[in-house]
Amino acid sequence: MQSLIDNARTFAERAQDLRPLADGQHPHALFITCSDSRVVPALITGGSPGDLFELRTAGNIVPEYEEGRGSGETATIEFAVEVLGVENIIVCGHSHCGAVNAILYPGAPSALPAVHRWLADTEPHDETRKASDFLDGNALTSAVQRHVQVQLDRLRRHPTVAKRLEHGGLKLHGWFYAVGTGTVSVLDPQDGTFRPL
Repeated sequence: MQSLIDNARTFAERAQDLRPLADGQHPHALFITCSDSRVVPALITGGSPGDLFELRTAGNIVPEYEEGRGSGETATIEFAVEVLGVENIIVCGHSHCGAVNAILYPGAPSALPAVHRWLADTEPHDETRKASDFLDGNALTSAVQRHVQVQLDRLRRHPTVAKRLEHGGLKLHGWFYAVGTGTVSVLDPQDGTFRPL
């Protein structure tokens, strides 16, 4: 912890000119990914402060849109699309994902009740589980990649996203990040496969 404190204390001395950021933000993309500490969007993309608007959830889950029900995730998506006017949304899954692993191999609900409810309420388990039967033979990798596709489908049903997609002002991207190698693969929407960038 001390190294984190020391770096925070000296950040202003090390940082490049941050003054323009005080005038507002104009990110290029909304980057939706897992809360996993091994996944660092700015490191992966080479982004600088102000380049990415981030939404991080356990398992990079995008909850279904429900009229009249607010959530931090839905508010973040709406703000990014309507106010910030992002032109791209990236949903990035990753290897070794504990949330998707828990969907494939569920444990006792009482062990982690909040996690169990989050996964149960927001994930069509059958869609993710059946991915382990095809694609590249690696059950977890296949399931994570299918899981990314499910989240993209959910995004398309968010009204603000659907409206921008209809008018051509927004693009959706599915990515898969391999933690051990740093390799990023992108979803080919034509055939549903992931290919290296």
